[in-house]
This record gives sequence, C-alpha cells and structure tokens, in this order.
Amino acid sequence: MTTTALIFDMDGTMVDSMPAHAKSWAAFTQRHDIDISVDEVLERTTGRTGVEAIRELMGDMNEEKAVALLDEKESLYREFFAAEFREVAGFVEFAQAARSRGLKLAIATAGDRNNIDFVLERLKLAQAPDVIVGGDEGIAGKPQPDLFLTAARKLGVGADEAIVFEDAPFGIEAAKRAGMRAVAICSTHKPDELSGPHVVAQVRDYRELMKTNFLERLDA
Repeated sequence: MTTTALIFDMDGTMVDSMPAHAKSWAAFTQRHDIDISVDEVLERTTGRTGVEAIRELMGDMNEEKAVALLDEKESLYREFFAAEFREVAGFVEFAQAARSRGLKLAIATAGDRNNIDFVLERLKLAQAPDVIVGGDEGIAGKPQPDLFLTAARKLGVGADEAIVFEDAPFGIEAAKRAGMRAVAICSTHKPDELSGPHVVAQVRDYRELMKTNFLERLDA
C-alpha cells in the first residue's frame, strides 16, 4: 500500500494544547454557570467544531450567538497556551523528515482559523502544510470523516494513500469512517481508547515514533 500523504489533527497531535483547552473550558463554564466537569466537556467536545461544541454544551442557538461564545472561549485558550506553548515532542522534526521523503502534509482540525494561525506562527515550520482544513469552514466535525476526506481531496490523494495522526477517540473513529489508516498519538488518551484495525501505530509522541523507523518503513 503506497502512502503519499500524512494528515494531522492539530490540538493534542501537533501541539500539546489540551491542558490549555481544559483551562479555558474551566474558565468559560464557570463564567457562564455551566455545571459540567471539564473532563465531561472534553469528552463531549474534543474533535467537534467550535460551534458544534458550544451547542453541545449550551443547547441549540443561532450561528451568530454560537460564534460569539466560541470566540470568547478560544480567546481564553490562546491566552493560556501562549504562556506555555509547546509542540508534541518531535513534531517539527518529524514533519521535516516526512517532507524530505516527498510526502504531502495536511492539517485537518476542528480548530478555527484563528487557532490554526496561532499554532503555525509559533511552530515555525520550514514549509507550510500543502492543505489546511479547519472547523470554521462549514464542514462537519469528528467523528464524521468530512475533515479528513476534504483534506485528501484537496491534496489529490485517495483515502488509502493517506495516514491520519490523531490524539482523540472521535478523530480515530473519523479516520476509520474515512477509510484511512491512523497513528494514535497518546498525548491525551490511553492506547486502548485509540485503537482499531486501522490504527498502525500507537506512540506517546513523534520522538518515540521516529525511533521505530516509521517513515523508513513506509518505503518498504
């Protein structure tokens, strides 16, 4: 099976941002008197688009109100993460190594353009991803496969040519529904929560993945 493209989720997969998301949800739910634990919030929302997440927690509402509330929450997130920004260990090095082998790279995230720009400005990748698909483009969030399928279509590759990198159960399920293989980045969940017949590797971070000669084995 030929692999021509790698598709990355962003939060918890490229960058170790989930603690900052947890802090921002805690502040946001307290501010709005939402009586739901942060663990439950993350379980119900991780992988969903921002508008989907707001409606999941606060009920149905029009797009304008949902976007305004989302902007409030994501501003908190960026404030928290700016003070402690960090990649998932080895990501930039891994992305550069994949590039050197001629692989196409895409980001397919439920995060919005503001969050994507925030991350990319700080990661300082040598070359921008070939394709970026965000959660504010009117595309269904995970576990629906639409984000990954849209990324593959824009890359010009088939589902069987792409490997998805994900840290969340909804994302692993979305990869399965898309007909794609997946690598589970176990930065926020345990391996048994990120399993399936389509999961070809489960690692803590990219340093661990590179020690397995993952990219070299794709050529075999």
